[in-house]
Amino acid sequence: MSRAERLLDLLQHLRRQRGPVSGSTLAEELGISLRTLYRDIASLQAQGARIEGEPGFGYVLRPGFTLPPLMFSEEELEALVLGSRWVAHRADGRLGRAASDALAKIAAVLPTDLREELESTTLLVGPGDPIIAGDIDLGALRRAIREERKVVISYRDKTDTASTRTLWPFAVGFFDRVRVIVAWCELRDGFRHFRVDRISALETTDTRYPRSRRELLRTWFESERIPPQ
Repeated sequence: MSRAERLLDLLQHLRRQRGPVSGSTLAEELGISLRTLYRDIASLQAQGARIEGEPGFGYVLRPGFTLPPLMFSEEELEALVLGSRWVAHRADGRLGRAASDALAKIAAVLPTDLREELESTTLLVGPGDPIIAGDIDLGALRRAIREERKVVISYRDKTDTASTRTLWPFAVGFFDRVRVIVAWCELRDGFRHFRVDRISALETTDTRYPRSRRELLRTWFESERIPPQ
């Protein structure tokens, strides 16, 4: 959970309370330490949240604090809509639903005029060639990347040669017809690219790979002479 999500979650917990709630109770419900809770409360108070209380007494959120509305330019709204529509049509099902849900959440907190602009955007995503998707769960792969976990795959290359590889996956490329995993391959001791539709099995291990995905991505960009995205 990001810090912004944690602060929003803390606000929601406080809104649900009818009276003061102890810091230890809040920390336990949020799954954070007391020190982190006190720091988060101080951050919200600095942003104008009327949180009253102190350690040993309890905390209560007084009425009147709302988050400022999200503001976007017309071009920014068009970019959001077009991007979410592309993901909904061309990514895997789970990521497509997430794109639609994210856009709905943004629409829910926009001022009326901007919400109407978002809902009336006329940029459309046209049909494309069928995607050669393969059988593996891309959601599991994305989770392995977020958690920086090694994966083991069963793979057949373009010559139909079978192999088992241990990878450090750190990116997924979505092309017009195929999806490609970008990873460090332990077998080849270097960066390699694997078409998802040629993977017959994928297992996420409990082992974290020794370099961060951010570092791997940066090094790969440099090795491929690709400008950072």
